[in-house]
Amino acid sequence: MSIAPKRKQHLWIWFLWIGLFFSVWAWLVFGHDRWEEVKAHWPIALAMALGSYAAGSTPMGGGTVGFPILVLLFDLPAQLGRDFSFAVQSIGMTSASIFILARRQPLAWAMLKGTMVGSLIGTPLGIFLIAPYVPSLWIKLVFAVVWGSFGLLHLRRIGEIASHEGMTDFDERWDIRVGLMIGLLSGATVASVTGVGIDMVLYTVLVLLCRADLKIAIPTSVVIMAFTSLIGIATKAAFTGVQPGVYENWLAAAPVVAFGAPLGAFMVDFIGRKPTLFFVAILCVGQLVWTLQQEQSALGIGGTVIALLAVGLCLLGFERLRAYGAVLVGEVKAKRAKEAAA
Repeated sequence: MSIAPKRKQHLWIWFLWIGLFFSVWAWLVFGHDRWEEVKAHWPIALAMALGSYAAGSTPMGGGTVGFPILVLLFDLPAQLGRDFSFAVQSIGMTSASIFILARRQPLAWAMLKGTMVGSLIGTPLGIFLIAPYVPSLWIKLVFAVVWGSFGLLHLRRIGEIASHEGMTDFDERWDIRVGLMIGLLSGATVASVTGVGIDMVLYTVLVLLCRADLKIAIPTSVVIMAFTSLIGIATKAAFTGVQPGVYENWLAAAPVVAFGAPLGAFMVDFIGRKPTLFFVAILCVGQLVWTLQQEQSALGIGGTVIALLAVGLCLLGFERLRAYGAVLVGEVKAKRAKEAAA
């Protein structure tokens, strides 16, 4: 799959979305006399200026910054960090997705459609059957381990990942089945617990298995995180309720992320993927170290060792996926060469 020339853009759709969103936001804030609450929560709005930029320009949702800020820095419950991630990404990632679609950027559509179907099933199941039984400490550790290992993967393979062009075309039905599995498993076990992560899993499969160009993999990951966040926050609002404090933080951060995520998607074309990915990789590793240090009394030496072993297992899984991708790509190239010779 090669990246097609840019087609006619329809940015008026994004501007229409922005107008509708701010009309509703202004009604919620000024029509219900909540401006003082918004001002009181300015720190999360400031933090999400960085988080939303990362959300639009990398395969990591805004919750990647919002979760550790709320949970590690402000010492709020991990469950609140998870619910806030769903809520704030439902605006930021949706805004970035509309911007991406309006610009008609290339996406891995077959795998994306499969992942959406899987997430539609897996995320609510995880919210009902898994997330309520995961202790706060484990939520922090799942987040820290998954994102820490993801950061280490990029520090090690960033040159290779940033050099991919186009995307290997496998069978469309195969792509849909793989996407379905990604959506079911990561929606139920990662996104439902931490509020983020399904984007990173889909992105990892695209770049390691399909050797996808970052200009395909990252926008695709943004769209799936927007979809999953909407499913997550709708499910929680309708059935389980959200944690106290989520709404107030959301009111403060929402107008920032509505612009920040699309800005990240736009600006990365000028500053390049590699520097942005390197910066975010350092943040991911840093929050792993931060979490292990802050939770040392609860973890002890044994818990810390187990967490580091989990990071190692994640890295091993990434390398196995990369090796399997190399085999699949080789088979596709051999098949095409044989067909061309015939």
